[in-house]
Parts: sequence; C-alpha cells; structure tokens
Amino acid sequence: MATTKWIIDPAHSEIQFKVKHLMITTVTGYFKSFNLEVETEDEDFTKASRIEFTADIDSINTNNDQRDTHLKSDDFFNAEQFKQLRFIGKSFEGSGDNYKLHGDLTIRDITKPVTLDVEYGGIVVDPYGQTKAGFTVDGKVNRKEFNLTWDAVTEAGQVVVSNEIKLHCEIQLVKQA
Repeated sequence: MATTKWIIDPAHSEIQFKVKHLMITTVTGYFKSFNLEVETEDEDFTKASRIEFTADIDSINTNNDQRDTHLKSDDFFNAEQFKQLRFIGKSFEGSGDNYKLHGDLTIRDITKPVTLDVEYGGIVVDPYGQTKAGFTVDGKVNRKEFNLTWDAVTEAGQVVVSNEIKLHCEIQLVKQA
C-alpha cells in the first residue's frame, strides 16, 4: 500500500471554539492560522500513520480585540511563551460517515488525551483536478485541565466564563501528488 500525504486547505477549513459567557450566551472564536498534515494508506483514513494539527495562538480571533488580547495573555494561552496548540492523532476508528479520532491535545505545556467526533464527508475531485477529503470535527475540553484557569464571578455569583469549551472544525484536506 502506498503512503498518501494530505494537507489542509485553509481557504475551505475553519477551526472554531465556543464558550459560555455569564452562562447565558455563547461566544465564538476561531484561529486564523493553522496547519494539518495527515498521512494515510492510500485513501483510507482509518489507517492514518500521522495526524498532526497545530494552531498559532497569536491568530486567535473572537471579533473583540480586548478579549483576544486577554486570551493571548498568561491568564489563558500565554501566546508569548506557548506559540501553538498541538493535536497529535493516535487513531481514527469507525465506519460509514461517523468516526472517533483519539489523540493528544497540548495547550500551554499540558498534554491530555481527547476524543473527537468526526463526520466524514467523503472524497471528491474539485474542478481543478485536486482530490479533496472533507470532515466535520466536534468535541469538548475542560479549559482548566490545560491551565487556562482565569476565573471571575459577578456580584450575583454568576460564573463569567464556563470551564467547558466546545470545539467545531470544518476540515478540507488536499491530496498531495
């Protein structure tokens, strides 16, 4: 079997996160700069020998400059010291359209195992002759497990930022020649 290399198509991919604010609304953020490389056996992603994702912390964007600056500070990601978050996939299992992606997520200097739900969209050849594979990836992590521990409570006792972070990614990979 031949090893096939895939890279992310950043123009057709999104890396988002969602967090409850004051426990009454959800704030959405995303990373503008990220990379994903996958190596498979032919076009079989369940036999991936390498799945490596990185996102540049300095590219975080929540459509609010003040909040973005706070997220990049030592209260949260500490972008000055920890330039990237990293996910290394260990296994991709399932069948049909629904899969589980198991791997290690590193934020700051802490690595924890996570499992992500993956919906496989299929493989197509685009109008330019490029073979592309599509995935929707969803998951949840507890921010405090990664030393993102800043907390505040309102006068009424409401938590300002929830501990649970929801992840949502739309991924399009391009097969390399």
